[in-house]
Amino acid sequence: MQIRVYYEDTDAGGVVYHANYLGFFERARTEFLREKGLSVKELHEEGSIFPVVRLEIDYRAPAVLDDLLNIETEIVEVGRTSFTLGQRARRVADGKLLVEGKVTLVCVGPGMKAKRLPEALLDVL
Repeated sequence: MQIRVYYEDTDAGGVVYHANYLGFFERARTEFLREKGLSVKELHEEGSIFPVVRLEIDYRAPAVLDDLLNIETEIVEVGRTSFTLGQRARRVADGKLLVEGKVTLVCVGPGMKAKRLPEALLDVL
């Protein structure tokens, strides 16, 4: 998935504000599932939501205004009730790795109680 860096994404130093990568990664996770035929909205409507329970992130180099970023997402681990994805942000112009991380999401239902991952999700993971 590609994301353009806009002025609103940058901090006083003119680089992408560190927390904005979390939003970029969130969008990329949603699109990753969409490309595999899953809708986060439909999973939610069926009673499954996926809060982040663990996040590791390493900042390697800055992105700046008007950079075009490629956000990569890959499956790292799949459990009974959770899954972990690896994500990276690279600048399209030179392929430079800017940010990399791992995020673990758990499947919960009503009352935020952990539950098994839906079969449709397991099939694509």
